[in-house]
Amino acid sequence: MALTVQELLDRLPATVNEAERREWATACAHALGLGGMAISLDRELVWFTDDTSARLEDLQFVLGQGPGLFLKDDTEVRQLPDLSRLLARQWPQYAAEAEELGIAALFVWPVHIGAVQIGTMTGYRRTTGPLSAQQTAQGWLVADALAQHVLNRLPASTSNGPGHAGAVDLHRTEVHQATGVLSVKLGVPLAEALDHLRAEAYASGLSLTDTAHAIIRRELPDDPT
Repeated sequence: MALTVQELLDRLPATVNEAERREWATACAHALGLGGMAISLDRELVWFTDDTSARLEDLQFVLGQGPGLFLKDDTEVRQLPDLSRLLARQWPQYAAEAEELGIAALFVWPVHIGAVQIGTMTGYRRTTGPLSAQQTAQGWLVADALAQHVLNRLPASTSNGPGHAGAVDLHRTEVHQATGVLSVKLGVPLAEALDHLRAEAYASGLSLTDTAHAIIRRELPDDPT
């Protein structure tokens, strides 16, 4: 018998290892009618249920496009129930990449600590259609609980490493390191170095973190663009 969202939230503090977090995350996403979900705080990916969720967040950072960026109203859920109709006009590159991943709908909840928005929770579906009013409301509860859970665990967040469901380490630490490497190597400002890194990730089809790791390991050509 499937658990309710509230029952799942009550069980969140007891998830102590990667396997339990993956099981919990999948059940929670499904309870909200989602295929998966991810949390980003200050545009840093810190928590995700599966590789697809992480890839969708990664693409927003790489392309500078996507529904989780620049929310105009941080009190409303951004619903994109049919990407083929709504997303392509506004974020054409992101829409194309999402379609390649088989994503049909996206939903973004602003994440708050008190009155301050500190990030987003993004969920995806592989079928079109809006969330129900109950799913939308319960999503707020999940976003708030996960944000607090992540923040509480950040000081001890190195046990799992990137790529694990429920990971709360700084997913893009290597991105920041690789940006510094490129800045020195190419003799350009950090912002321009990050653009080089994003371009290489997009051209290669690798995730941003995988591309950064390769640069740090000297596995890419001298000029990553």
